[in-house]
Amino acid sequence: MDEICRLCPRRCGARRAGGARGRCGAGACARLYRWGLHFGEEPPVSGKRGSGCLFFSHCTMDCIYCQNTKWSRRGAGEDMSVETLAGAMRVLAVDDGAENWNLVSPTPYMPFIRDAARILAKEGVKLPFVWNSSGYETIETLEEYKDFCDVALFDLRYSKDETATAASSAPGYVAAARAAAKWAWERENCTPIYRLLVLPGHADEAVENLRWIARELSSEATVSIMSQYTPCADAAAHPPFDRRVTEAEYAAVTEAAADLGFENGWIQGFEASRAGDSLFGDDMPPGHGKVGKN
Repeated sequence: MDEICRLCPRRCGARRAGGARGRCGAGACARLYRWGLHFGEEPPVSGKRGSGCLFFSHCTMDCIYCQNTKWSRRGAGEDMSVETLAGAMRVLAVDDGAENWNLVSPTPYMPFIRDAARILAKEGVKLPFVWNSSGYETIETLEEYKDFCDVALFDLRYSKDETATAASSAPGYVAAARAAAKWAWERENCTPIYRLLVLPGHADEAVENLRWIARELSSEATVSIMSQYTPCADAAAHPPFDRRVTEAEYAAVTEAAADLGFENGWIQGFEASRAGDSLFGDDMPPGHGKVGKN
């Protein structure tokens, strides 16, 4: 990888190849927590055979309510050489028959993912790529690795930088995520899906992001509105993140989507907000295996 790391909007400048770790915690090789088939993604991503998810450790965000804290914030996982990473991807494609390679929070490891994909391409092993991201990206990184974004599964989590900083320690999130969303919309050979997780006390920000999509992109954009927020990790100490979304909050977002003319995508049932611990990623064991209960 490059001498200094500038892969995410933090542009921390860590010399990871020399042994230093980035602001996110990523080091000199890829670290993967789990890889396996997932049938619970949006329908075109899961398809009939399941999406081949690869859950990478050390997210560039630092969400106080993260359901995947074990690996995203604390760094659990297995350090992998490029060859070993290629092996995990090969298993998903050849043995598991995955519809795609679903790269979950891959940004710190894109150089290694590219090298692994090159090994597989020489063997004739190819799948579409899903870039599954918080949306906290730089256009420079997206452009450099655009071949790994057949599907852009990007979050639009916040519309206020003060919320992004307080809840995810992600300065400049709004501009970065909206630029990434626009990049995906304008790029040929990319299918963008915009996820909006409704957060307690911040439903207005999801509404504002829907307005932004309708205004700056199109109300024909594909959106995935999610009610499944569950307070975990450090959320208990940070109201209003210490509670679930209310039915009224969620209705405000879904009604806004209808009023703005959105017809493409999915609206998660409100009952998903009461699913409890079944949605905790921290319950998922490491290594290779199916993701979720379906």
